[in-house]
Amino acid sequence: MTDPTRRNRLDEEESPYLRQHADNPVNWQPWDEEALAAAKERDVPIFLSIGYSACHWCHVMEDESFEDEAVAEVLNENFVPIKVDREERPDVDSIYMTVCQLVTGRGGWPLSAWLTPEGKPFFVGTYFPRDGKQGQPGFLDLCERISDSWESEEDRAEMENRAEQWTDAAKDQLEETPDAAGAGGEPPSSDVLETAADVVLRSADRQHGGFGTGQKFPQPSRLRVLARAYDRTGREEYREVFEETLDAMAAGGLYDHVGGGFHRYCVDRDWTVPHFEKMLYDNAEIPRAFLSGYQLTGEDRYATVVSETLEFVDRELTHDEGGFFSTLDAQSESPETGEREEGAFYVWTPEEVHEALESETDAALFCARYDISESGNFEGRNQPNRVAKVSELAGQFDLEESEILKRLDSARQTLFEAREERPRPDRDEKVLAGWNGLMISTYAEAALVLGEDDYAETAVDALEFVRDRLWNEDEQRLSRRYKDGDVKVDGYLEDYAFLARAALDCYQATGEVDHLAFALELARVIEAEFWDADRGTLYFTPESGESLVTRPQELGDQSTPSATGVAVEALLALDEFAAEGFEDIAATVLETHANKLESNALEHATLCLAADRLEAGALEVTVAAESLPTEWRERFASRYLPDRLFALRPPTEAGLEDWLETLGLDDAPPIWAGREARDGEPTLYVCRDRTCSPPTHEVAEALEWLGENAAVDGSSASSAEESGSPF
Repeated sequence: MTDPTRRNRLDEEESPYLRQHADNPVNWQPWDEEALAAAKERDVPIFLSIGYSACHWCHVMEDESFEDEAVAEVLNENFVPIKVDREERPDVDSIYMTVCQLVTGRGGWPLSAWLTPEGKPFFVGTYFPRDGKQGQPGFLDLCERISDSWESEEDRAEMENRAEQWTDAAKDQLEETPDAAGAGGEPPSSDVLETAADVVLRSADRQHGGFGTGQKFPQPSRLRVLARAYDRTGREEYREVFEETLDAMAAGGLYDHVGGGFHRYCVDRDWTVPHFEKMLYDNAEIPRAFLSGYQLTGEDRYATVVSETLEFVDRELTHDEGGFFSTLDAQSESPETGEREEGAFYVWTPEEVHEALESETDAALFCARYDISESGNFEGRNQPNRVAKVSELAGQFDLEESEILKRLDSARQTLFEAREERPRPDRDEKVLAGWNGLMISTYAEAALVLGEDDYAETAVDALEFVRDRLWNEDEQRLSRRYKDGDVKVDGYLEDYAFLARAALDCYQATGEVDHLAFALELARVIEAEFWDADRGTLYFTPESGESLVTRPQELGDQSTPSATGVAVEALLALDEFAAEGFEDIAATVLETHANKLESNALEHATLCLAADRLEAGALEVTVAAESLPTEWRERFASRYLPDRLFALRPPTEAGLEDWLETLGLDDAPPIWAGREARDGEPTLYVCRDRTCSPPTHEVAEALEWLGENAAVDGSSASSAEESGSPF
């Protein structure tokens, strides 16, 4: 058999990140059976490099080392070099990143790991320069020393022993569950939500917004915790930190003030300069937090951020046939140098602003509003930050505030058009099931909260795109990635969980039963493939999938919400429609990991939210009608009701029978049973904690009942409209 490692095989891959490396002199292999078998056959270590297409330091390491002939010779002769796109293979990334964090105390990408032929790690790190500098070993020297040690019988024995220890540590961290799982304990109570919120408060930066005093990352799960805790307790400090963070993210450089959408994170404490890549998941999860802000406060500025972000996603991250692409790169070609530079597409000088805008006053206004100065805030140029209030500009320019807003809006549009002429950042056009699930949920929720039917259409189009291309109806299995007709990788828990929640949200936004049926199908596979009843947990990889050195769980929130946490939330919601034990699974998972949630609530924010959902139960809003009346939707969706579950059903029992057949259910679930339309009119039923309002045709009556019964679960059930709040 021909040795596959004698050539670079990445030209056979569809991942944009892998294809970026297809012309390297390094004989890169994808992570597959051929490459792993070759390592065993040749009895050489694996060099594993993990990154993603928008990763800046991944590009740097490629330029310095992987394009270098001398480095390539060492890697090709002494290792099996394997390149992995972490966005396609989060399971592989999770295992070796966990080892890196355990061993070095830090992580990041590119991730560099040296493994035994069996895949067990014995040396790990992140970025290495080609040649040693500032106390950091050089990559070339490191590879040569590792190769020499592998040839030494004594050194190799030590390396293999270390590999066993590190693999055991990864298993303990990722795979194992407490011995007491399922042994009569209890899931955490809703108190864990307030515990998490209190920890969030302690980490809050009350001067600049956000959390911590270093680089600023968006933390949507923490924001969800603060909003929910405020709703439960009415404690003002939760709402204050929540709003301060939203305002900081919307005003600073994290937000693209010219074209909408959010960058990955900011490199400074005051949110000025971002890492410029734009990720689909950030532009899904951050707007959900802003929707909550709009519901809690009624402030239009939060709705505006959502609308502008979704406009960006429509324009730049949406496939022509529906579905969403993964990322925009941080780098693009600089018009001045012709070199690829980070942020080149987004930054401005005062001269460029003045050149683009005919009016000197408009140019001066824009520069003053968005901190565009000669000195610059990013390598001599400027990432726009909203630093001046309109009231301040009115005095400075002797103009009415309405006139200033009009001029600024016109200037932004003109600058956007000028920016469109620049060389664009590369786009990673793979469509990932899980990330699409996050974005679909946001569009569906925005349709309800903002009353925009177009958002619901976008959500449904994307759901159908993913379902058509990645869901195998016959086998009832989901694949993770679609790219130009190519489908690859068995779906992970996050793919099933995020997409199940998205399908449920599409049902809530449209009332189409087919979306609910799809959500239930996905939930059943979660039980069949990811649920381990003996260990009382949900694993990240499917039981029938590839066997790695350990089987990871994903309990904590990372750049995306915890896969386990979202799965638990989705199972709890779907249990309202199908008596198939979904709530029992959710409760057992929370029980199994109760100690982790109670001892480290901040890291497990989404699971803490799920624990609160389990105890509080859903706010069931059952509507017996052909469609959800617009006024009813607006009155409920404008309020912050985080456990609200819209459950449209046909108005007649005959119509409901057809739905039950579609869903594969023998009997109507309690959320629908006996709740037909009365007097031939749309009828509303509201239930919380197994207590229900009388059936009514008036939404005001249902909301009045809800306000009177809010204390049942401790919820404040507050809103600007109902409580007289000044917001």
